[in-house]
Amino acid sequence: MIEKERPETSVGVVTEALPNAFFRVKFKEAEILAYLSGKMRMNRIKVLIGDSVEVVLDPYGGKGRIVRRLDNRRVA
Repeated sequence: MIEKERPETSVGVVTEALPNAFFRVKFKEAEILAYLSGKMRMNRIKVLIGDSVEVVLDPYGGKGRIVRRLDNRRVA
């Protein structure tokens, strides 16, 4: 049986909120556009500027998908 590869995730900080649930997320080395995952939209989880988020990066280098909002106290 073939195992699925786990997608690459990174932790970043939201720097700007754009229309249509897009966000600008800054990492240590880069800044990308990211959108909310379907589960976050369904459960109406709010993401604000300054929040730490976990982002699944697109393997082709385009956009990222925000999959989790992290507790700011835990992220250094």
